[in-house]
Amino acid sequence: MNSDRTKMPAPDRRLCVAPMMDWTDRHCRHFHRHVAPGALLFSEMVTADAVIHGDRDRLLAQAPEDVGAGVSVALQLGGSDPARLAEATRLAADYGYAEINLNVGCPSDRVQSGRFGACLMAEPGLVADCMAAMRAATDLPVTVKCRIGIDNMDPEAGLDDFIDAVAGAGVKVVYLHARKAWLSGLSPKENRDVPPLDYDRAARLAKGRPDLDIILNGGLDTVDAVMRERPRFAGVMLGRAAYRTPMILAELLAAMDGDAVPARVEIADRMADYADRRGAEGVPLHTITRHMLGLYHGQRGARMWRRHLGEEARNRRDGGTLIRELAAACEAMATGMAA
Repeated sequence: MNSDRTKMPAPDRRLCVAPMMDWTDRHCRHFHRHVAPGALLFSEMVTADAVIHGDRDRLLAQAPEDVGAGVSVALQLGGSDPARLAEATRLAADYGYAEINLNVGCPSDRVQSGRFGACLMAEPGLVADCMAAMRAATDLPVTVKCRIGIDNMDPEAGLDDFIDAVAGAGVKVVYLHARKAWLSGLSPKENRDVPPLDYDRAARLAKGRPDLDIILNGGLDTVDAVMRERPRFAGVMLGRAAYRTPMILAELLAAMDGDAVPARVEIADRMADYADRRGAEGVPLHTITRHMLGLYHGQRGARMWRRHLGEEARNRRDGGTLIRELAAACEAMATGMAA
């Protein structure tokens, strides 16, 4: 474990990358750091029991270059036992996170069977107890991520009751996926697309609770869509779009702050250096490059980049060289220097 709590920046939640299982691991977050240095990044969800009983360094350790380097990362926990969540929060204290978040939005059967995720929206009092216990265990911000409702819950009164409960426990920040979760009849994948988005309901919550920071999540996949909704919320959170078309994050920061969009080849070069460092430690190249397949999305050479990076990463030992070669080829194709 290594961290420097004194250097921990206050999270800037105007632009966030959602927690995504099997996707937002430490290598993905390091990549997103170079795409959008000002974004708040999230870990994959980790259960409280895994933190307490599992290999904490494997589950919680961040890329060493990112800890204390101005990179804000939120740790998302899953669970429903206040004491266990508090213990997991305490155990995570030395890993350099800027925020601890509770998952009350995941609709998968596995999560429901463990009595956490979206099903907890039916138990706002229990969630409030969990949040209070977590807050007592850390001086970091403790936040919640939820849906606008579940199943036949009234998205007006039901959501208001839930928010009243967690706010009463001291929560000031809510990441709100603006869809219901249907816990029976829809798969987790379908729950990301089938229930209709209701940004207006989310906006009514934000307007009615000016004491809270409401961060909008769900279906935000273009710069125009984000910039259209952004004025109504304290921030926005992107999931699949950030992963599959990562340069949207850089474009959004440019639209928000007027910053220049970093060149793809520069991002690739930094990731090549990172791949070389991790490779020297025995980290398989493909565990890093699998997160980078969308870097050239929409550009000439994108197909070549995806194919060769995907196929060759499992066999090459000179990871940095591979990344640099492919990036140079893409840049040459983009400028018409190659067919």
